[in-house]
Amino acid sequence: MSRIAARFAGLRQQGRKGLIPYVCAGDPAADMTVPLMHALARAGADVIELGVPFSDPMADGPVIQRAAERAIRNGVGLKATLGMVARFRESDEMTPVVLMGYANPIERMGREAFATAAKAAGVDGVLVVDYPPEECEDFATSMRAAGIDPIFLLAPTSTDERIEAVARHASGYLYYVSLKGITGAGHLDIASVAARLPLIRRVTDVPVGVGFGIRDGASARAVAQVADAVVIGSRIIQELETAPRDSAIEAVEAFVAGIRAALDGAPVKEAA
Repeated sequence: MSRIAARFAGLRQQGRKGLIPYVCAGDPAADMTVPLMHALARAGADVIELGVPFSDPMADGPVIQRAAERAIRNGVGLKATLGMVARFRESDEMTPVVLMGYANPIERMGREAFATAAKAAGVDGVLVVDYPPEECEDFATSMRAAGIDPIFLLAPTSTDERIEAVARHASGYLYYVSLKGITGAGHLDIASVAARLPLIRRVTDVPVGVGFGIRDGASARAVAQVADAVVIGSRIIQELETAPRDSAIEAVEAFVAGIRAALDGAPVKEAA
């Protein structure tokens, strides 16, 4: 059983929902990424999504685009990101890590070389935004052969055929985009999410995480009523942007711990 599957199995047994925070490797500084990952784990992250910096992140809003730009200026790309995962694994063998990014860096490295390197680093899953499931059966097969879960996006506009195609290839979890648009948007529609998830669960038993538009404990808890996990990224990047460098990691840890507490039933404050 993979680390991701084991984590979701444990959550089901405990009657809890998963928390999947996103940060971009190399942002705000290359030497902060591994300590930041450990802080996320301490705060209660069930899976860490680690963004691979890319110059044209088409699905991402301005907040995560800025993070990728900063990371690239810091000299961080796919190889450096894999090195960060390997360093994280030196002292954390339990927390699943998913790389999230785009096809270009993987294609430049070569799919088989990437699979080998990702396995060696300790990567548990890979979500490639612009690899449609209909066109990447070989990639998904090579990932599973390396013990890595291929994770795919679904959106409110996904057709029944698309959902079925994703269900055939996905493992680990599915990432359901809660709204039409880019990361960081704020118009979360819980009712729409609740209406769509049964259609997905009808064709797969892979856990479903929901992201885009989750910004605080209240919205995270609302999404968790219908999803298996919540994914939160842009709001974390904003914490890193606004906090002083010497306290940024602590600020993120406190923020994520608050989301974890809200998911586990603690009282939450209404969003401002």
